[in-house]
Amino acid sequence: MCAPNRHVNRSSELGILTRAALTILTAAAPTLASAQSPAADPEVRAQIGLFSAWLDGQIEIRGLPGVVVGVVSGDDLVWAEGFGHADVESGRPMTTDTRFRMASHSKLFTATAIMQLREQGRIRLDDPVTDYLPWFTFEHAAADDPPVTIEHLLTHSSGLPREAGPHWTDLDFPTAEEIRALMPDRRAPFSPEVRWKYSNLAYTIAGMVVEHVSGMRWADYLQQNIFGPLGMGASSVDRPDPKLATGYGSRMPDGSREIFPFVDARGMAAATGLTSTVEDMARFVSAQFRMGARGGNRLLSTASLREMHRVRMLENTWTSGQAIGFSVRRIDGKLYVGHGGGYPGYTTNTTIQLDSRVGVIVLTNTNDSNPAQIAEQLMSTVGEAVASTTAVAPPVAAWNPSWERFAGVYRGRGGETRVLVMNERLVTMNPWAPNIAPTRLEPLGDGTFRMVAPTGGGPVGEIVRFVEEAGRVVRMVTGDSYVTRVR
Repeated sequence: MCAPNRHVNRSSELGILTRAALTILTAAAPTLASAQSPAADPEVRAQIGLFSAWLDGQIEIRGLPGVVVGVVSGDDLVWAEGFGHADVESGRPMTTDTRFRMASHSKLFTATAIMQLREQGRIRLDDPVTDYLPWFTFEHAAADDPPVTIEHLLTHSSGLPREAGPHWTDLDFPTAEEIRALMPDRRAPFSPEVRWKYSNLAYTIAGMVVEHVSGMRWADYLQQNIFGPLGMGASSVDRPDPKLATGYGSRMPDGSREIFPFVDARGMAAATGLTSTVEDMARFVSAQFRMGARGGNRLLSTASLREMHRVRMLENTWTSGQAIGFSVRRIDGKLYVGHGGGYPGYTTNTTIQLDSRVGVIVLTNTNDSNPAQIAEQLMSTVGEAVASTTAVAPPVAAWNPSWERFAGVYRGRGGETRVLVMNERLVTMNPWAPNIAPTRLEPLGDGTFRMVAPTGGGPVGEIVRFVEEAGRVVRMVTGDSYVTRVR
């Protein structure tokens, strides 16, 4: 079994600082934990201790080589720590500077690149791929299939096959030239938009589109447009690195693990060729929270980020969805975006809770560590504590007892609405409806309110005001419609 081996001093605030001599970060990077950061919160420290004890046990009982984890809040890397070994045989410990093959995390960078070119007006999401790659031909699932578009590639809705050959078996990934040569013999299992179907081949093609439009090699594009602006100095594409963790296969019945060599993704780099660290991935996570126009450490505008995080394709079971690059899940009323990755000897996961601006990163050097499960536990402990510490209650106008005059019964052609006072808040409800479903009126001041509800039906989000004549409330106006008070 692999005993935990950390690079930090646990007696120092439970290892909250990422390391004693952390590399100087650029202004674009997440900042170190400070006395004012969530890392100083007693509950966050307690949850770090709880999670660390659990991960110690997982490494021991499952015989995992090593794990590196990180928790991001806004622009801060709140906590990062290495557990176990980057190389078991030599005893090299895991540190926050250890490199990992990030596998399918590469797709997030490919999608970001496409969206950057879109913001520059050089590409449209609904453009057919053949507008840029005329050689992109294959056997369609049906004779009348529409052309595969850029968006189809990015949302796994193209229907294309998952792979471009037996590279996961023989570890011999094809070159770009070999991919172009094999395309005419590929047959799509599904027509576009019929169902969500994960495809490394689709993202390989998307990366080729980026190269064609930008006129740059894939690795050079990332360096100039993503790595550089974010200060991701430890990240690379298909380049051997002495700080790379040794990659181990799944544990066999006899307890042994295969050691994998460095595997070059070659022509499929845009789908799976990225190498990175927890610190660099924290920089990328922080970029998802930034608002404003593209420029500097803002890779994309606010509008483009919203597009990337919005569900565009649902799995047929409706339990998860696909945005542009990001997978999307809703758990207990909270929305999470992120991605996982699996490469020979490495599995990784990044999970981001957009509303709380908290993300967790899990990097491992084995194929049976289940980083998604580790990320779930990290988010439910340290992540939730950080979210609670950083939560800012929205400003709410103080209750004014005079608003009780708005309570009453209102009628219009659509039926009856009642305005009630419930514990110093106004709500509307339909007493004729088969179920009780009150809608809150959020006070904005000056006797105006905003209609707030969990679903988007009706005039949700619109302004509600009351009309008074001769000192009596006679009408409730919601958006552009009104009902008359009858009592």
